[in-house]
This record gives sequence, C-alpha cells and structure tokens, in this order.
Amino acid sequence: MIPLNDLERPRRPPVVTRLLIAANALVWIYVLTFAGDPSAVSAFYDRWSFDLATPTVVTLLSHQFVHAGWLHLLGNLLYLWIFGDNVEDRMGRGRFLVFYLLAGAIAAVGQGLVSPGPMVGASGAIAAVLGAYVVVSPGAKIRTLIFLGIFITVVTLPAVVVIGEWIVIQVISGLSAMRITQYSATATVAYAAHVFGFASGILLARAFGAGRR
Repeated sequence: MIPLNDLERPRRPPVVTRLLIAANALVWIYVLTFAGDPSAVSAFYDRWSFDLATPTVVTLLSHQFVHAGWLHLLGNLLYLWIFGDNVEDRMGRGRFLVFYLLAGAIAAVGQGLVSPGPMVGASGAIAAVLGAYVVVSPGAKIRTLIFLGIFITVVTLPAVVVIGEWIVIQVISGLSAMRITQYSATATVAYAAHVFGFASGILLARAFGAGRR
C-alpha cells in the first residue's frame, strides 16, 4: 500500500513543508559529493547523527535532515509531501515548524531508549505529521496504490485506514527489530522512532493549534 496523494486541498501554499523537503534533498545531494571518499561519508554521519549516549542539541535537530539512502529519503519525502500540507495549514507555518522539529527530537530520544545507537532520518518527525493528520483530517480521502498479487490498482481510502495500516506495520516491525543487537546510523530502521513520533504527533497536535476540520 503506497499513498499517492490526498484529495483535501490546503487553504494556502505549504511553504514550510516545501522548505523541509528541499532541505532534506539538498543535504542528501551534499552527502553524494562524498561518494568517492568512504572516510568522509563516515565522518559526516558520525558528526550529524543523533546518539542518546552522547546527545547534543545540534544532533537532536541535524539528524532529521540526514538520510541513509535514496529509498530512505524518497519514502520520507513522499509522506511529508502528501500529509504535511494539511497539518501545516491547520497549525500555521511557524507552529508547524516547531512541532515538526520538536516531535522529531522526541522520536529520536524514544528510539535511543528502546534501541541505543546512532540514528539519522526524518522518519520520526514525519510519523508525527501522520499522527497530527489523524487528528486534523481522519476522514480525508487518500488515493493509494494497492498491490494484489500480480495485480496493481489505485483505490481511494480514508486517511485513518492508510495511516493505521502504516503504524501497525511499524509496531510489528519494531518488535521484531528489538532482537537486533548491532546498531549504526544507516544500517537499522528506527521503528521505535516511528512509533514515538506518531504518538507525539497525536498528543501535540491540538497544543499546536491543529483542530479537526
């Protein structure tokens, strides 16, 4: 199940959402400039990833703009593009930016408590956006790509179904991943961050002015 777009249009352009997408893309392009120098790539991730064992305010924010690969980046940005605009519209641009960064930080700390080790990615913050979207527009319609064996089709589903399926997968995958004992910033999917981010998004949504439409 892959969401393609939502059918609920925001009232104003999602400027912050677009800037966040651009920032993540630009950081990834910068990482690609080190492609021929593995030691430089390693140093970059060591410097900007977040690790609860050695936490700093800088890495608590910077890790949210660093990704482990193309799929990691594009998957995150797809969800941010689809769901971020309506949440931003309901919160307002300034509050949405603070919400996004704060929820991403909470998700990272949660991940560190469950699975210690360095981490990168915007997944926790974007999971929070999904949580807030459930508060804002649970009945909004999402055009979704469905795989049924060898058949592929596009259907329109309520947001709560699409997002609910996503969070169930994160919880199941996270419980399985807890068996892993080796962690690195780019080798392990931060499932706990997804769960903590989603929960923080639901809890923080109204505090940041995201009421149901």
